[in-house]
Amino acid sequence: MQNNILVINCGSSSIKFSLADPENGGHLLSGLAEKLDGPDALLEWKGVESGSKALGQAGHKEALLGIVTLLQNLNLSCKGVGHRVVHGGENFKGSCLVSDESLIALQENSHLAPLHNPVNLQGIEAARLAFPDLPQVMVFDTAFHQTMPRQAYLYALPYELYEQEGIRRYGFHGTSHRYVCNEAAKHLGRPIEELALVSVHLGNGCSAAAVLGGKSVDTTMGLTPLEGLVMGTRSGDIDPSLHEFLANTLKISLHEVSNLLNTKSGLLGLSGRSNDMRELLEAEAQGDQRAAIAIEVFCYRLAKSIAGLVVALGRLDAVIFTGGIGENSKPVRERTLKLLPFLNLDCDPLANENHGADTKGIISNELNPCAIVIKTDEEIVIARDTARLMSDCG
Repeated sequence: MQNNILVINCGSSSIKFSLADPENGGHLLSGLAEKLDGPDALLEWKGVESGSKALGQAGHKEALLGIVTLLQNLNLSCKGVGHRVVHGGENFKGSCLVSDESLIALQENSHLAPLHNPVNLQGIEAARLAFPDLPQVMVFDTAFHQTMPRQAYLYALPYELYEQEGIRRYGFHGTSHRYVCNEAAKHLGRPIEELALVSVHLGNGCSAAAVLGGKSVDTTMGLTPLEGLVMGTRSGDIDPSLHEFLANTLKISLHEVSNLLNTKSGLLGLSGRSNDMRELLEAEAQGDQRAAIAIEVFCYRLAKSIAGLVVALGRLDAVIFTGGIGENSKPVRERTLKLLPFLNLDCDPLANENHGADTKGIISNELNPCAIVIKTDEEIVIARDTARLMSDCG
């Protein structure tokens, strides 16, 4: 009998999915339904079989039904459905089963993530229609960081804004940070309860987290995913007065300022050409100074945040690099570590060259502290949480 879990990650116009085995960590099938609600909606998949299919003017509901049909055609089944949900606020300190009550609690957090949570809800509702007899689970990006102490999550604002509106640092990429920290403990051969780790997730979105004994004690992202590190198109940390300054100077609305900071800034804004680190490294090699500046700022701000997060740990056993850039960009890892000599994180050029493939991921000369590359797998975290909660409820 197949014990697979269908993992669903809904975006505004897309659905990423994976059929994962929570026991062996394998992925039988993965794919993407994209360009939803438009004339060119498309379903693509790879795994036991690869292919694509036009979906016409499909929305989320129709796309999920297309995924159901695909599973049936491939003679694949699942025992449950796990949903990635961006923002759980303070209502959710861990993953939970989908129910009418939990969906009401999730709706109460929609104001904290107005671009993400409504889409996640839409996906959950569509999945309940597509899989009416299967248990379903919500796994939150923010839940892992609910162990942060108040000095880490509170903003220096009138306290009533936290009490009444829930304004605080929540953090994101929680499933990724949780996964790679547990994997790092295995690679290092030490119990995670003994380790002080800085986990660095670098993709188009970027965040770092201080993880002590397996629990998040600080992180760089905040109320929203805009705070913190320089990212692909997001600015990361800025002067809070910049919103008003830009609105007045450029004669644009606050909404347009937020759009500029989220979609036109970061690596893209600094370089003027791309949010893709690979393209920027190639451009830098060809003498593009703007690309060089973007990479320099990215690595400097990353190193600065890693050093700051050590304050929350009190000591350091390892820095973990993960995500598309963290796992694959040798220059970014090397340049960042060179900015941290006081942490004794000297980069081993040969180990870094092959991403630590022959050294259990370790790319530094020293073993403690060390720098380590771990490939993330957020889908398997969601699958395992789903299987665990299904087992707990019988």
